[in-house]
Amino acid sequence: MYPFQFESAASEQDAIALLGANPDARFLAGGTTLVDLMKHDVERPARVVDINQLSLTTVEEIDGGGLRIGAMVRNSDLANHPLVRERYPVLSQALLAGASPQLRNMATTGGNLLQRARCQYFRDVANACNKREPGSGCSALHGINRIHAVLGTSEQCIATHPSDMAVALAALDAIVRVRGAGGERTIPLVDFHLMPHDRPDRETRLEHGELIVSVDVPPLPFAKRSLYIKVRDRASYAFTLASAAVALDVRDGVIRAARIALGGVATKPWRVPDAESALENTSADGAAFGRAAELALSGAVAREHNAFKIELAKRTLIRALTRAAAIA
Repeated sequence: MYPFQFESAASEQDAIALLGANPDARFLAGGTTLVDLMKHDVERPARVVDINQLSLTTVEEIDGGGLRIGAMVRNSDLANHPLVRERYPVLSQALLAGASPQLRNMATTGGNLLQRARCQYFRDVANACNKREPGSGCSALHGINRIHAVLGTSEQCIATHPSDMAVALAALDAIVRVRGAGGERTIPLVDFHLMPHDRPDRETRLEHGELIVSVDVPPLPFAKRSLYIKVRDRASYAFTLASAAVALDVRDGVIRAARIALGGVATKPWRVPDAESALENTSADGAAFGRAAELALSGAVAREHNAFKIELAKRTLIRALTRAAAIA
């Protein structure tokens, strides 16, 4: 690990100023991603700004029945919050499917959104990686790419986005509130993460010096009929091969509205509005769910070792929709 300067921020304004003053500075919240990357020399910040003293630790109701989730709310606290479990079970389930209990006790809402790829080539500095070192190449393209993305990829990067929580939030139309030296702005979660294109090193729309202060989840009454299904190699602690976050508004056997996002198969949390639209005003049955699954994966591009993910994602989505439709 390289030497670095450590600072503790006493306020949001302090944190923003400390980070903005150094282009090579990073925020430290739970540390479940950053510390690992520093140990492997993937991240080499000159300054680390500890934000654990900031009062961004509450879950509050907002107008209409939505929730405002502070950026420093721990994943375990958010997953078990009674309002989350009641109104947005898909979010609670996604959080509980991620990592281990020990990591969930440390990981934060803001940090979860910013966690970086689990690609083995990104995390090994001996390999070429455009995300880590722009212009160096992508070892995953012709390497062991079983865990890599089939949606939203480019010839520069095929790394899969690792977050479970962000997939659920994408399905729920969440909004990310950020604050910087220029003031506060909001970013829809579906636009917060960037596809790699020619700049895989730029992963989000955050500008340097901006701090995530909260995530707003708008009211969505039919989110009570929602769930998250995650398929992985082992149940104890493994990253997603394919996952689906879904919510359905079903009345008299007919789907009035749907929300669908996929995880484990794309370079960012993958919302699929075409599949949602295809389900509207159709019977809640296997035929409709199958058509939606085909649409959701229609743009998939497989590599040598990950073609199985396309069919796996389709089946995962069909299973999630079938189970969601059966929720009373």
